[in-house]
Amino acid sequence: MASKITSAPALKVAATKPKGLSLHIGLNAVSPAAYGGWDGPLAACEFDANDMAALAKTKGMKPTVLLTKKGTRAAVLSHMRAAAKALKAGDLFLLTYSGHGGQVGDINGDEPDQKDETWCLFDGQLIDDELYLELSRFAAGVRVLVLSDSCHSGSVTRDFPPPPPPPGQRVKLMPAEVARRVYAEHKDFYDQLQVDVLRETAKASIDPDAALAQVGAASHAVALVGAFKPAVLLISGCQDNQTSMDGAHNGAFTGQLLKVWNSGAFSGNYASFHSRIRAGLPPTQSPNLFVLGASAAAAAFVAQKPFTV
Repeated sequence: MASKITSAPALKVAATKPKGLSLHIGLNAVSPAAYGGWDGPLAACEFDANDMAALAKTKGMKPTVLLTKKGTRAAVLSHMRAAAKALKAGDLFLLTYSGHGGQVGDINGDEPDQKDETWCLFDGQLIDDELYLELSRFAAGVRVLVLSDSCHSGSVTRDFPPPPPPPGQRVKLMPAEVARRVYAEHKDFYDQLQVDVLRETAKASIDPDAALAQVGAASHAVALVGAFKPAVLLISGCQDNQTSMDGAHNGAFTGQLLKVWNSGAFSGNYASFHSRIRAGLPPTQSPNLFVLGASAAAAAFVAQKPFTV
């Protein structure tokens, strides 16, 4: 009797779907102990963080929200580093910040205005050098989207003082006199942070031509950490000589972003998304956009529909 030959079952190769993680930071106040007695009151930043987390969830991301007292330096850095370890090529990391922007003295000479720009977290500032270093830790092929609703978020220099805010409105900007006092009181701490970043980036392979090909914050970031493996897209709340405004429920930038997004009805790419947001804001607040990473990967990222995992 002839033996029955059965074919081996076909192997099923399951396509791995991209993964999306997001981190949303919103601070309506900071710790006076870390800011020379200033508590930096704002109204809409927690709303901004929660609303952006809700948006991220609708797009299939797993969001984490850090509000005011939970928005510490340690918590933000820990969540960013965990995301960098968890994500691989094709995945998406969304990082949103709503709060005050600040400045500390620049000790490494990489800032034309001799000041490093910061995010004012609850118990201390996160320097822009630190942010670029953390973004550079993501693997090649990961897409990183940063939405920064604060002052000093347009680039890394502020050549001219911003105009005064409209009557009755509050800006997301640590006052210059507070910034000077905070830096004076915590100079050793903030100077050491910059030294630590320089130590970590000392072995980075810096391509002068790549840095020269960029402008503003992009040039600064490339010159600091070298080539970026991930594709990074940053859309910020305003230009260098402007201020980002707070609001009753959302900051001006985040509120306009959500309006343009229109619960997902928006159908354009990141470039047109930025243009539509910018067009809906007053001339005193013009959101900025810059990209980091290999040109082809960055261009492909910008061409996608926003928040696509």
